[in-house]
Amino acid sequence: MSWALPAVALIVLAVAAVSERLRGTPVTAQMLFLAAGVLVGGSLFDVVGGHSVYESTKTFAEATLALVLFNDASRVNLHELRSELGLPARLLGIGLPLTIAFGALVASVLFGFLKPAEAAVLGVLLAPTDAALGQAVVEDERVPVSIRQGLNVESGLNDGICVPVLFVFLAAADAEVHALSAHEAVTLAAEEIGFGILAGIAAGVLTALVMRYAQRHKLIAESWRQAVPVAGAALAYGAAAALGGSGFIAAFAAGATFGRGMRGRSESSERFSEEFGALLGGVTFILLGAVLLGPQLHAVTWQMLVYAVLSLTVVRMVPVALALIGTHSRSPSIAFVGWFGPRGLASIVFALIVVGESHIPAAHTIALTAYVTIALSTFAHGLTAAPLVGRYARWLAGHRGELDGIEVASASEVRLKGPAALLRSS
Repeated sequence: MSWALPAVALIVLAVAAVSERLRGTPVTAQMLFLAAGVLVGGSLFDVVGGHSVYESTKTFAEATLALVLFNDASRVNLHELRSELGLPARLLGIGLPLTIAFGALVASVLFGFLKPAEAAVLGVLLAPTDAALGQAVVEDERVPVSIRQGLNVESGLNDGICVPVLFVFLAAADAEVHALSAHEAVTLAAEEIGFGILAGIAAGVLTALVMRYAQRHKLIAESWRQAVPVAGAALAYGAAAALGGSGFIAAFAAGATFGRGMRGRSESSERFSEEFGALLGGVTFILLGAVLLGPQLHAVTWQMLVYAVLSLTVVRMVPVALALIGTHSRSPSIAFVGWFGPRGLASIVFALIVVGESHIPAAHTIALTAYVTIALSTFAHGLTAAPLVGRYARWLAGHRGELDGIEVASASEVRLKGPAALLRSS
């Protein structure tokens, strides 16, 4: 792995150098990161029997997701969310469970050897969305703010919601193949969730108390304020792991607790963790191409390709359409929201967990199917974001005064903080 680090650094440097030119084009940074990883991975990464490379990738990706979960949860404004529950509530409360169910059903049909719990694992694994892959959608002001906010809130919350569900189905799948007894499976799932929540709340409370005390007595420099969310996420993740709980559940719970206790945080204090998380996310996509997907392209089957296509279309879009029944929304709007459910960072990490922490025989098939779906999503959603926003904006302009669904639903006109970031009133 001697040339891996320089290779990653050079790829990041190259993409950063042209990042401004990417604005307004169909090409996204994630597409370049993934493509570069696939191209250089075989020659610069020790992928043949490289257990240490895989473990390093897993650790890196998990740390990235923990930070993203903390950031997303910390920005949840409960008062704002309660007053504007419409689209996010439907996408999370109706659309997300249906997406998991549809994903499991399609997996059972295409992969006949999967047991029910294994199929459910794949359904959960690919249910979370990643707004970073459709950034043009959540940032373009031509798209109604209610839709932008709905997609952004959905993306910020669904990965945290899916974490405990994933551990429940993983435990069930292990019990299904007799790797664990039913009692052991229930105990494992309870420990992952319970210790994760307890460690997260404790870490969030402690981080908020330290931060508030330091601010009140003017002990903390502005530059160090920006490092607090990173430290809080690491504290929650590490404490949960030491107790035998889920670090991801802990990071999400800690972020929510910290955000609740730190109302009125300055934008500058959040910027570092956001930008650092985005950088780590980019590197994760390089590793996806170089370590996880590229070396296994020869093992991709037609079933995996078909599942990837269905996962991004039918499995996502039908549940969204069902979730929006009764909103008086037009078909173009429903299709627009349904299509922009890209899969990204959370699904990568979930797949790594399936391979590294479960005992199910189909773990590698499930993970590779996820990698293929994420890669397809990276290009399909990235390439279509800007063109479809323009087309949708023209359709909206031609139907002003005729719409009374999610296109005109009330929502606070707030600044969207970026990919996968939730909204917070100023």
